[in-house]
Amino acid sequence: MSKKYKIAVFSDMKESLGNTLKSTLNLAKMLNGEIAIFHVKKGTEVVTEASQLSAIRSLNSEFITMENDIKSIVNSFSKEFGVTMSYSCAIGNLKNEIADYIKKEKPDFIVLGKKKSNFFNILGDKLIPFVLKIHKGPIFLTDEINVLDYGNDLSLGVLSNTEETLIADLTEDLLLHSQKPLKSFKILKNMNTITKPLASQQKKEVEFIFENNSNSMKNLSNYITKNKINLLCVNRFENKKKKDSSALSMPANISDMVNNINVPLLLMGQNNYTV
Repeated sequence: MSKKYKIAVFSDMKESLGNTLKSTLNLAKMLNGEIAIFHVKKGTEVVTEASQLSAIRSLNSEFITMENDIKSIVNSFSKEFGVTMSYSCAIGNLKNEIADYIKKEKPDFIVLGKKKSNFFNILGDKLIPFVLKIHKGPIFLTDEINVLDYGNDLSLGVLSNTEETLIADLTEDLLLHSQKPLKSFKILKNMNTITKPLASQQKKEVEFIFENNSNSMKNLSNYITKNKINLLCVNRFENKKKKDSSALSMPANISDMVNNINVPLLLMGQNNYTV
């Protein structure tokens, strides 16, 4: 594994970074990644005074506090996991700061913690849909309860948008850490649900097929739990070679997936697939 992935974790520190960092650090170990935390806060939450001098003092004081907080967290987790992490802070418009960071640093991965009850408002201003739009690479959504554990044997699932499972380079790298068959899930537009797994003799894969309906995500979640899958990879772009595909991958409303799937999600980028 020659490539070293740049992994950026976005945080506003309103929620604990604990499980998000644990999952990210374990992913970094599997993929030979380096982690950078970007701690960003709304300027309107910091500056409340009308006086320009008071505003400058508030910004300086808050910036020092933010930097000390994130430095303490980074030092603690780096020591525990043996992985070097860098960090930076910013105060301003969240979307602008995030967009500038992505443009300047060009991370391979972006990491966000998914909080189901408030999915589209994590970090405020519907930032996750914004990041999905401007970042074409993979996005790792960590689960607030279920942590991706490097120490345990990885059980990997893939939600594919073609009749043939589309295996990404990243998926291949992750499979090096698993002794279990790859679980392939497909949600078909016009087909009755098939509950019996189909085992491929040519590759290490077990396939599950579901019909697209209002219960698709709940059914998928049940099978993920039943098969003890701890990471689901999802293709978030259409397969341009098969526009008439009868299968679906990422649902139109991604919140449906986040609200039902209780494991970390790796939303694959448009350039992550082998031909």
